[in-house]
Amino acid sequence: MQRTLFWLAAGLWIGCGSSGGGTARDGTSSGITSGGGGSMSQGNGTGGNGTGSSGTGSSGAGGSGAGASSASSGGAGGGAPQPAGAPLVYVGGHEGIFVFRLDEADGALSPVQGPLDAEMNPTFLAVDPARGRLFAVNELGEVDGELSGAVSAFQIRPEDGTLAFINRASSKGQGPAHLAMDRSGRFVLVANYGGGTAAVLPIGQDGALGQAVDEASFGRRSRSHQAVTDPANRFAFITNLGLNTIAQLTFDAATGQMEPNDPPALALPAGTTPRHLDFHPSGRFAYVINERSGSITTLSYEPERGTLSSVATVSTLPDGVSAEENACAEVQVAPSGKFVYGSNRGHDSIAIFAVDPDRGTLSPVGHAPTQGKTPRHFQISPTGKLLLVANQDSNNIVAFRVDEATGTLEPTGRVTEVPAPTYVGIVVPPAR
Repeated sequence: MQRTLFWLAAGLWIGCGSSGGGTARDGTSSGITSGGGGSMSQGNGTGGNGTGSSGTGSSGAGGSGAGASSASSGGAGGGAPQPAGAPLVYVGGHEGIFVFRLDEADGALSPVQGPLDAEMNPTFLAVDPARGRLFAVNELGEVDGELSGAVSAFQIRPEDGTLAFINRASSKGQGPAHLAMDRSGRFVLVANYGGGTAAVLPIGQDGALGQAVDEASFGRRSRSHQAVTDPANRFAFITNLGLNTIAQLTFDAATGQMEPNDPPALALPAGTTPRHLDFHPSGRFAYVINERSGSITTLSYEPERGTLSSVATVSTLPDGVSAEENACAEVQVAPSGKFVYGSNRGHDSIAIFAVDPDRGTLSPVGHAPTQGKTPRHFQISPTGKLLLVANQDSNNIVAFRVDEATGTLEPTGRVTEVPAPTYVGIVVPPAR
């Protein structure tokens, strides 16, 4: 079965075909589940400054057949076994999906499963609200003869958190970069970076994905990077990095249908390049991180109308550091709503901001080095006490304690080796 890997590096389309077993990746980009036993070879990444959903280039070895180990800064080790009810960590990336148990005391990760599905390039993951299913983008340009990527569905086995493959469905566009559940857990919204589209896929009672019930197309130059619903599940938003806009649509939670809102988009200044956004727990604000301009914009949100408006923009970088050698990636609001965090690839740091509770605007608190290269994604634990960073180009997950009073981050000394991680998610198993 022929599959073509979709890749974008400094505006160049690169396809690498494979048949049957593995998929090879071109290393010039700057840049988890049963089944799929193919391996993925890794080229020599240039690191640093690539644009696009694929981020900045992967370097370092580690094929999909390699295992993952947990180690503290003092030496290697597998980590102590964790109780069955301990949180799970799911890691996605170019080398497949990995499953770990999390020790919340210090962020140590104990291997459970993986790598899985490496040949399908599962670079971003999402878990349903019931925490029984996991979904992964397949960041490819062609799957099963269709010029499109795909989305894969997996069961999370309740006894141990391991993954079992259910099915795949077309993402209705090349190079899917991001996916999110709607708030009801009935649909997956996927943004296709290469195709400039977004699609809504229904989820059956058995967890299987159906064919898309709706699509939105913005043109290839739009570089659609994220599709997400608002907290009330009435509206959908799609960040179009190449157009410097955030599309605003109505969302029917019963059918999955989307329609352009009024206005249909929030226009941001030229060169803003909006990548990901996250809503504040109050529902009054959202924050969008801007990939190439090295900034985060505070957005005021009108929940009745489903519209965003720009309030203020702050740099994610220290004074004197140029955005030209940096590419922002992920933004998240702390569960408390008091702080906002954003990742810098190039400066290799997490930028920390305090939130004004009235206006939602951000004040710089500081920067925490990620102790690795190219922090493509990070996740704050549901308790707000721990933050895990996926450093793509140094092949590791690094754990930090969060000071809930100041928002600052302190490394715990726990570093887990994972090849080319691009997503890390913390899931607390449901009570049994």
